[in-house]
Amino acid sequence: MPSSNPAFRNMEAVINGQQAAPSAEYLDQLYHQPAYQKPPVQTERLLTLDDVVTKTATLLGTAIVAGAITAYFQAYALAIPAAIVGFVLAMIVIFKRSTSPALIVPYAIVEGVLLGAITAVFEDQWAGIAIQAILATVGVFVGMLVVYKTGVIRVTPKFTKMLIGGMVGVLILMVGNLVLGGLFGINMGLRDGSTTAIIFSIVCIAIAAFSFMLDFEAIDQAIKQNAPAKTAWYFSFGLMVTLVWLYLEILRLLGYMRSD
Repeated sequence: MPSSNPAFRNMEAVINGQQAAPSAEYLDQLYHQPAYQKPPVQTERLLTLDDVVTKTATLLGTAIVAGAITAYFQAYALAIPAAIVGFVLAMIVIFKRSTSPALIVPYAIVEGVLLGAITAVFEDQWAGIAIQAILATVGVFVGMLVVYKTGVIRVTPKFTKMLIGGMVGVLILMVGNLVLGGLFGINMGLRDGSTTAIIFSIVCIAIAAFSFMLDFEAIDQAIKQNAPAKTAWYFSFGLMVTLVWLYLEILRLLGYMRSD
């Protein structure tokens, strides 16, 4: 039975050593076949760990400079506007999953202003507390990186669900404490230096520390999946958000401890 593929219709003659003339139908089909096209060349650079490290260092350096300038000129009045702008920028980046440095770098600047003002106030009251908080933050970050790399704690779906649940619970308590305290004068004891406040700060520090595990896992998976290099900005933003939260909680806890 002859094949329905024109390319194979003359195969029998070829096998038998005959030079069969190609049919008109066969020539017509060859004529209408698309020309050979080379596969597209990968022009966009892929994500590497160095990209994330470089972008994170850039954001942290920018925040440190902004914070140092704020503290030097005692521009404490900029703290509240910086907090508002930082919150808005963070929401835009998070919900749009933006990788634009035009949004992320300004976030680092306003966060630096906020941290500079808060740190200066704490430092005026308890000398040396800033360097203690910085060293503790760096220590926690490095410790969690070692824990992740050695596989002591693995980022499983159950771990992720528990951590996210803890973060949501802490956020609800923070907002509730702010609303009840600001509108109704009700003290929940979460930020007054009491034993409850100390325990709450320790819980927040623990959740912030373990949040690094999710950040590391997301970066690792993105590298394995050949994500574009520009996503390094988004991952660096995520690391900075966690670092800022961790630093503020450690600073607050040290303030509680030195108040006794």
